[in-house]
Amino acid sequence: MKTNPFLKTLPTYHPGRPIEEVARELGLPADSIIKVASNENPFGPSPLAIAAMQKAVAGVNLYPDGNAFYLKQKLAAKLGVEPANLVLGNGSNEIIEFVAHALLVPGDNVVVSQYCFAIYPIVAKMFGADVITVPAKNYGHDLPAMLKAIAPKTRIVFVANPNNPTGTLASREEVIHFVNEVPDDVLLVMDEAYIEFLDEPLDLSPLVRSGARPNLILMRTFSKIYGLAGLRIGYGIGNPGFIAALEKIRQPFNANLLAQTAALAALDDDEHVRKTRANNFAGLEFFARAFRALKLEYVQSAANFILVRVGDGLGVFAAMQKQGVITRPMAGYQLPEWIRISIGTPKENERCLGALKTALSQK
Repeated sequence: MKTNPFLKTLPTYHPGRPIEEVARELGLPADSIIKVASNENPFGPSPLAIAAMQKAVAGVNLYPDGNAFYLKQKLAAKLGVEPANLVLGNGSNEIIEFVAHALLVPGDNVVVSQYCFAIYPIVAKMFGADVITVPAKNYGHDLPAMLKAIAPKTRIVFVANPNNPTGTLASREEVIHFVNEVPDDVLLVMDEAYIEFLDEPLDLSPLVRSGARPNLILMRTFSKIYGLAGLRIGYGIGNPGFIAALEKIRQPFNANLLAQTAALAALDDDEHVRKTRANNFAGLEFFARAFRALKLEYVQSAANFILVRVGDGLGVFAAMQKQGVITRPMAGYQLPEWIRISIGTPKENERCLGALKTALSQK
């Protein structure tokens, strides 16, 4: 069979390794392994979401609401937008594919930052688009340089704030200037998967609500702060006209019944969000102090993970994995000397640090 020629050079996305896979490979009990690789919520799903799913599970023989009426209504009220401003995705990842379907043809290009989320260039190349990669500034976005990189065939600019995998946060002033200066015929995708971990997040939704920036779409997710990564539920906030175009692309029932049910309940779980944020702030400070004591370079993070320079990233990752601690090596992000550690519970953080010290001592 003749496949799409763009697939020949398309890289494969490699997620953090599952606990079960590592347990099988190393012959370790699964319950002895901790995973601090994929920026998941260490406290698990929102308890309100679990209770709601338990009640709803008997109805999975029926198709879900294809328009997610109740979830959109509740999200819209919480965000101060209209339901017509919202599109749901099978994780916010799917929103990236929606915008590519809507805008990209071979020969177009997208602008991204060095050390950007791997899916942005992968999806662009899938549609035959070129990728303009702007060198990072202190491991984060150089927004003025990204503005200058926009070319006549640029259709999309991707910015994650906070950024994954580096955890960097662009300044409010730079972001506001950037949003206002991106040309009207270029879509700006602001990936805000980690926005709930910020003390004082910049709220760009008024620009969507007022229609001031119809070329802006915000992406958010229930995977991180609400602990629903396994359900794959995310959403985009954008101009109603553009959202209507994305709805034509969206597959029917892409947000399944349990995902909708859990997300609806999780929106009320302020205690779970508070507990998760407090644990995250403490965990970031714990690792920052430890890395300073170990004289390891790290990147100040505004997300729920931290990037640390360990020398041989793959080697340290493998040594920690043998101790039952799964981290994320960063060679695939052109950071071969680094690993990324997701913030866990205090007990998990202590164990991760101990495994890291052991791995470093073996070098």
